[in-house]
Amino acid sequence: MPDWHSIFAALREDGINCTDNEIPRPVGGGDISAAWHVGSAFVKTGVIDCLDMFEAEADGLRELNNANAIRVPDVLGIGTTNKEAYLAIKWIDFDQPNGATEHLFGQQLAELHRHTKDKFGWHRDNTIGLTAQHNEWSDNWLQFFREQRLGFQLNLAEKNGFGGELQLDGMRLQSNLEMLFGDYKPSASLLHGDLWGGNWAATNGQPVIFDPAVYYGDRESDIAMTQLFGGFGREFYSAYQESWPMDAGYENRCKLYQLYHVLNHLNLFGGGYLSRSMQLIHDLNAR
Repeated sequence: MPDWHSIFAALREDGINCTDNEIPRPVGGGDISAAWHVGSAFVKTGVIDCLDMFEAEADGLRELNNANAIRVPDVLGIGTTNKEAYLAIKWIDFDQPNGATEHLFGQQLAELHRHTKDKFGWHRDNTIGLTAQHNEWSDNWLQFFREQRLGFQLNLAEKNGFGGELQLDGMRLQSNLEMLFGDYKPSASLLHGDLWGGNWAATNGQPVIFDPAVYYGDRESDIAMTQLFGGFGREFYSAYQESWPMDAGYENRCKLYQLYHVLNHLNLFGGGYLSRSMQLIHDLNAR
């Protein structure tokens, strides 16, 4: 159980109105850190080593908020006590999204992706789940993805005992990435970075996104992630396509971007994701 006396004192220093009489209520759904509803705040707690991860998440929320495209929770405070790290963001009451909400979300995500930089990456590294995600700035998207996304995950998989065919076929894919892009030259769009169905919700008809793994990259990678585990309806995709149609060849690049997340699941959760990783690599190498 967290040291709430110390956390409440730290939250008050951040300007959050709470007393020692508050009753923190656990919030389910996460598998990385503990989460709590404390008054007007949503508070994540973890060991002190979680501070860097929490700071990266807070920076990502601020980056998304500055784009003024989709609502994100405000960051209220972040820090450590003698025993724990914490991140406090504004509590938002969620309700059931409908078709109108999903349509708006598709439009707003396209607007978010129109916020671009002249390079790929971000000003800091962060995490994708519990895995490090490197974001060193690059002028070349293929180089960035080859080294900092696909290559990093394959190297980590080898360290985790997944060698052999995965590595051989993965290296072949790395050397042939240009075949999947042709004349397509992606912009460095502001990305949520981990946009699965559990990282968005609705409040009063408005979409809300949270738990980001922010960087600037190909917008298609956000869309590919939405199609990996479900949680997004027809209205969402229709509205996005109307706002910013997908480029030719997306179907193949979608598998490439999904591979990054499936490999990450392989590294986080084990061999249950090996066959899916191999199938994606096989399909991509066959193109």
